[in-house]
Amino acid sequence: MSTLAQLQVGESVKEIQLEPVSRMDLIKYSGASGDFNPIHTIDVEAQKAGLPGIIAHGMWTMGNLAKLFTAYYEEGFVQDYSIRFKGMVFLNDVITLKATLKEKEDQNLRFAVAAANQQGIEVLKGEVLYRQY
Repeated sequence: MSTLAQLQVGESVKEIQLEPVSRMDLIKYSGASGDFNPIHTIDVEAQKAGLPGIIAHGMWTMGNLAKLFTAYYEEGFVQDYSIRFKGMVFLNDVITLKATLKEKEDQNLRFAVAAANQQGIEVLKGEVLYRQY
């Protein structure tokens, strides 16, 4: 698909599979976001909090969803989106990002978006409103 405007309701943009989540990804995100909660970077602290290991920031996963629309930046922009976190993302998880067109109205394209781990378990689900120029 060369443009989002060519998509029909029910069709999807190309899925994106992220590299396995690394500790360095989360350390960098901590610095960029200002979220230094140690459950995202220090194993012992995550375990003290009752987690099996460190977990990715939910906003790290959410932010990666924008990659689904990066190739189309000349056509428009993500005007709005809402997300529901459904599960945790752990070190070495491989996250796949998906977007399916739900509705087309004038310059507005509404997508159902999701992120799933390597077991196919959704860790994030939501909606994106993409506005064409």
